[in-house]
Amino acid sequence: MVLSRFWLVIFISSIVFVAVSLFTGSSYSLDFVLNGKKDDPILISEKYIEQVPVFIKDSIKKAKDQTMIINRDTLNADTTYVYKNKTVKIFSGVQKSDGLLPTCKSTLLDLVLPLMAYLAFFCGLMELLIISGASEKLAKLLSPVFVKVFPSVPKNHPSISYMTLNFAANFLGLDSAATPFGLKAMESLQEINPEKDKASDAQIMFMCLHASGLTLIATSIIGYRAAANATNPADVMLPCIITSFIGTIAAFLIVGIRQKINFKSASLVVSLMALIAAIVGLLMYVNHLDLIGKNYFTSNLSALILVVIIVATLILSFVKEKKFTEAKTTVFEAFVSGANNGVKTGVTIFPYVLGMLVAISLFRNSGLFEIISNWIAFVFSNMGVSKEITDALPVALLRPFSSAGSRGFLIDSMNTFGADSLTGRLSSIFQCSAESTFYVIAVYFGSVNIKNTRYALGTMLIVDLICVITAIFVASWFF
Repeated sequence: MVLSRFWLVIFISSIVFVAVSLFTGSSYSLDFVLNGKKDDPILISEKYIEQVPVFIKDSIKKAKDQTMIINRDTLNADTTYVYKNKTVKIFSGVQKSDGLLPTCKSTLLDLVLPLMAYLAFFCGLMELLIISGASEKLAKLLSPVFVKVFPSVPKNHPSISYMTLNFAANFLGLDSAATPFGLKAMESLQEINPEKDKASDAQIMFMCLHASGLTLIATSIIGYRAAANATNPADVMLPCIITSFIGTIAAFLIVGIRQKINFKSASLVVSLMALIAAIVGLLMYVNHLDLIGKNYFTSNLSALILVVIIVATLILSFVKEKKFTEAKTTVFEAFVSGANNGVKTGVTIFPYVLGMLVAISLFRNSGLFEIISNWIAFVFSNMGVSKEITDALPVALLRPFSSAGSRGFLIDSMNTFGADSLTGRLSSIFQCSAESTFYVIAVYFGSVNIKNTRYALGTMLIVDLICVITAIFVASWFF
């Protein structure tokens, strides 16, 4: 309910801003808002050839393709004049985001359909784990810890194994696997939720821990930095781990205090110490590797673990084939049944994802986001914050809304300021150490039709802010 109202406010505000811009003659057009594509030149006006300045008219007529480009360094954009059919079209700058109709198309083709494919595959694997009994054994093994963190979840409940697999996938940078496991966890937690349209305490805790984004192997970030010719693409790995770990601890403490969790539990303390020891141990191992070794290790570990999970699941399923016979099914039929449920989940979340991304598209194209980010950068700069830090803030500001959008800002910041600059490195940490909060809420809560998210959104945004502040301090310390 809170999330729906937020997007409604964003949507209406953006429409009002576009309408005002159209009537006041600013550089907006309805075609730009509806049909424009990201990074395309923006059509700001169209005039008859007689209406343009004489020197431009003469230059256009002399040009072979009847096109003239004027570089405007002060505006950080080129102005292009194109003469065709007795009129001159004037373009300036580039579109910040796809228009509403391209967004609808890309949401289905580039996001939802691949997501449904991931859901189908991994939900098929989950069905094999369930029938073979592996998920039940995992739940029993981890119940002593999870019942402390999730007091409302019964001991040995199936959701424990799903949440574990989700956390592990996030931990290892396996985004494609994390979402299906997470959606399965939400579905399982919804079964024990007494108020079906209202988020339960367990669902809020799970969502906040998931969205805090604890990542040990930042494979994608290292890939972007390598493509941007960074001297050491993996040099942000340790800052990313530290920042995301602090964000996870902050999420656990904030939600835990709200839900009155017993932090003095022995099993909870031991598990936390074991997690810290594992992180420190892995960091010490990675730290002694050379540059090539680091890049090889980080790029291959996650993929190797994913392959091991898939192969181990299939082998276990055939070893435990008797259990499939008892359930009156086969390994293949069970996989297909699980995949079918994954596709249905994808269809369910499609409207939520579409509505959110269209609102974001209008928000960016209206100019509101740029105005807000400029004002925030202005405030920070007047507080004495380094320009290198303020130049990285657009990534942090857009990250809760859109991973693709913030990724675009990340690549742009590395191309503009250099991958090895403080701005480039800080942008990388921002991208790695936080989650797309609004996307995650729309997908996860939308999958189980929860309208009232209670304090989940507020907590996740606070954690995002903590990650931003931590990233600035950590980046300044390291670089």
